[in-house]
Order: sequence, then C-alpha cells, then structure tokens
Amino acid sequence: MGDAMKDDVMKDRTEQLVDYIMKKCLWQFHSRAWDRTRQNEGILTRTRQLLCGEPVDISTPEARCYWVDAVCMADAFRARYAWLADMSRDEIAELMQGLHERIEFLTVTGSLNLELTDQKY
Repeated sequence: MGDAMKDDVMKDRTEQLVDYIMKKCLWQFHSRAWDRTRQNEGILTRTRQLLCGEPVDISTPEARCYWVDAVCMADAFRARYAWLADMSRDEIAELMQGLHERIEFLTVTGSLNLELTDQKY
C-alpha cells in the first residue's frame, strides 16, 4: 500500500473512532480545558495500551477510573471495527496517537466553548 493510500486509510479509521467517541462517550464533556486534556490523556493512553497488549497502570484511583473507560472503549472498538485485528501494534499506536491529537483538537484547542478557559468557572 502506498504512503498516500495508507494515510487516507489511517485518516478514515481515525475519523471512525472520533465518530464513536463523539456519539457514545460522555467523558469528553468536562467543563474545563485542563480536565478535558487530562481525561483525554488518561483514557486514550490506556485504550492504546489495551489495544496494543501493553501493561496498564492502575495504581491510583484516578488511573483505575481512566482504565475502566479505556476497557469499555477498547472492547467497543474491537467489536465495531474488525480492521483493528489486522493492524500491527505499531499501526494501532499510530492510529491512537492520531485519535488523541484529533480529540484534543475537537474538545480543547479547537473548541469554541468559552467556558473551557473562563478563570471564574
């Protein structure tokens, strides 16, 4: 598969995962930017670890909270997107990095919600 075709496939798959998160995951709706960033990092990192068969840190209550959401999301991704089974660990890691960047943009840096940065909120 050529690089341009691979990029198109990866972009399409990323958008499929974004669509799932935007429609099914309530954790994306924290009211502060720093909360959203921390939540995105915590859940999406653990989801990547689960999908890649890597160890997952569950040593703190916060880590376990993110882990629970990550387990649900990894299970849903596997059930809905059969193409994940055909991807290597490196490809899944690349996909999840792209997903993380896209979700961070949509929910934090590119969001027009002014409450996210209101110091009094």
